[in-house]
Amino acid sequence: MAEHLLLVGMMGAGKSTVARLVAPRLGRLHVDTDEEVEREAGASVGEIFSTRGEAGFRAQEARVLDRVLAGEVPAVISVGGGAVLEARQRDALRQGGTVVWLRARPETLARRVGRNARRPLLATAADGPAAALTRIDSERQPLYEEVADVVIDVDDLTPDAVAERVLAAASPGEGRR
Repeated sequence: MAEHLLLVGMMGAGKSTVARLVAPRLGRLHVDTDEEVEREAGASVGEIFSTRGEAGFRAQEARVLDRVLAGEVPAVISVGGGAVLEARQRDALRQGGTVVWLRARPETLARRVGRNARRPLLATAADGPAAALTRIDSERQPLYEEVADVVIDVDDLTPDAVAERVLAAASPGEGRR
């Protein structure tokens, strides 16, 4: 199994955007687990949630993450925000390479994603996206903390500045907790 660079964090933290900036600079492929789930399922994340429920989506997400982590070629992987919910997935992430948590305040996340139909946990939230993000963030923070080798606060940074910090963290011996 290759030593991957894994970006974790809440929806809207910038995982996919930053991974797309970092991957070519490291000479690696970028893999987005949500995009892989959609490709394998032949349906959008929202469609999967509506037809199979969150449990069905999480099962597909787990299969994709297992496959991606088993790859022999090191990649920069933007990991779906909820992949940390299962203990087995957290173990797989910790063993898969360097895990960088892109941490953002809920108000930053709400500003970035709003009530986006591609994000089913927000699109169906009766209390609105900001309250849902606050609730989800408080549930997931300890899980991100558990898997993270490096934490980068992204609220006041541009994607390029976050990418620079991720690259520094990916360098052996630099930026690690």
